[in-house]
Amino acid sequence: MSDPPVRFATAAAALMARDLRLAVRRSGDTLQPLAFFLVVTTLFPLALDPELSLLRAITPAALWVGALLSSLMALDLLFREDAQDGTLEQLALCGLPLAGLLLAKTVVHWCLTGLPLVLIAPLASIALGAPYAAIPGILAALLLGTAALSLIGAVGAGLTISLKRNGPLLALLVLPLAVPVLIFGARATALAIAGEPLAAPLYLLAAMAVLAVTLAPWALAAAVRVGLE
Repeated sequence: MSDPPVRFATAAAALMARDLRLAVRRSGDTLQPLAFFLVVTTLFPLALDPELSLLRAITPAALWVGALLSSLMALDLLFREDAQDGTLEQLALCGLPLAGLLLAKTVVHWCLTGLPLVLIAPLASIALGAPYAAIPGILAALLLGTAALSLIGAVGAGLTISLKRNGPLLALLVLPLAVPVLIFGARATALAIAGEPLAAPLYLLAAMAVLAVTLAPWALAAAVRVGLE
């Protein structure tokens, strides 16, 4: 019999590969949050005076509000089908750490939603008037922020898996917890655009991401078990 760590690593890798295959099959649903982010960030400059200083002033708000709403939009797909077809019950009963398996699913979710958003953010930032020198700082802030948002959102999705229409309740659960990420992410973006040191908000974003990685899987596992009862 294989050692427990080997069994867990094999199961987690198989679960991640399965989720990636399913995402490829439903690419339309996977691309919706990214398309929504592009639409939101594109509409901001169209609705305002195209003055460079004004565009740069709204860039942090446009990027982070778009990122937060796109993250909420993608959460409905995280556990919905797995709860319906019994996959979550099998994960809970397989004898392997449920928190680790759910973390693996959340990592795939971030790779399909948060990471593409981070990669497309330079184009959106430049369209909003951000200087090229600010792009590394913006990318670092979004990388940390979207990871924290995915983990926070996963806990909310786990708490609402037993509900058929969980969108409004999911938003009410996630938004208050996501406000600190939004505040420090927007602050880091504003400092990057202004060419000022942004280490302080980045450190806070990194701390929130580490805290989310540490606590969210256990909270998510407890939420899923409660939802399956």
